[in-house]
Amino acid sequence: MSDSPLPYTVATDGACKGNPGPTGWAWVGEDGHWAAGAIPLGTNNVGELMGLLKAIEDHADVPDLLVQADSKYAIDTYASWMDAHRSRGWKTSTGAPTKNRDLLEQLIVARDARRAAGHPDVVLEHVRGHRGHVLNEWADERAVRGAEHAAKGTASAWSSLGGLHPVLDVSAAPAKKR
Repeated sequence: MSDSPLPYTVATDGACKGNPGPTGWAWVGEDGHWAAGAIPLGTNNVGELMGLLKAIEDHADVPDLLVQADSKYAIDTYASWMDAHRSRGWKTSTGAPTKNRDLLEQLIVARDARRAAGHPDVVLEHVRGHRGHVLNEWADERAVRGAEHAAKGTASAWSSLGGLHPVLDVSAAPAKKR
């Protein structure tokens, strides 16, 4: 029997109405807690990175954090690309300026804060989007709502963590819009 604690699992996602366009991001935890946001102008990659960043920041006190994402871009960026870009002076391997540098710098700060607190690194797991993965479906639903709100031209963020918004019932996927 293992003495290690079970990880807390959270799924992340991003959504964009056009690319670039109004952008949403979200994370949804295994216990139904969630956060989502709206960015009036962004890209799908920005939404994916914001979902990951906010999931890590909002769970800074969770020692064993498992983040599931349907974005290989977000996973690869966090796992290796952001450090490689920084070591090259924020240039890509071809010498072009790194896109989304501000978010990459924030991800490095969040990761390093976890390490400073003595927590292990976040474990990242790729899941296939829109394939019946319940937490991913909820993260997608929240991110799409964020993008819809962003289309009104206002940056916003919402969360169940402060008690202003109810937790989700993640025992089943969200109802499909008609």
